[in-house]
Amino acid sequence: MKKLSQKVVRLLKKKKLKISFAESCTGGLLSSSITSINGSSKVFEIGFVTYSNKSKISSLKVPKKTIIKHGAVSFETCLSMVKNLNKISKANISVSITGIAGPKGKTKKKPVGLVFIGIKKGNKTLVKKCLFKNKKRTSIQKAAVNKSLNLILSFIK
Repeated sequence: MKKLSQKVVRLLKKKKLKISFAESCTGGLLSSSITSINGSSKVFEIGFVTYSNKSKISSLKVPKKTIIKHGAVSFETCLSMVKNLNKISKANISVSITGIAGPKGKTKKKPVGLVFIGIKKGNKTLVKKCLFKNKKRTSIQKAAVNKSLNLILSFIK
């Protein structure tokens, strides 16, 4: 993860881009992976850990009806998180993560390891649905961060 984070920070610096994060199931791990790198203050704008539905609604302005209709772990919530984060932070790149890290919280339609990652840069927005098979909480969180870092790299190259 560290090498990937270094690569992201280096590339963001080179391109003079700022980044912001809104994390749920990763609990700040993505923000931490970037801020642990020397020089990250030049590229890191803001990081939210919106773990509860209430915080997604109040801090990120995710419509309550979106969460009620689709759930906190959904394409729609992730999309709303990343779009609103982008408006709030004014960063060049915004990333949102919501998912089920387990071991509890799963349903038949939403298993442990289901994670949505949203990324927005300019007019380009992507929400990626991932299903991480390792059912250990920390493994799912790390896998979500690694996937996010790789998505960021593909977005800024």
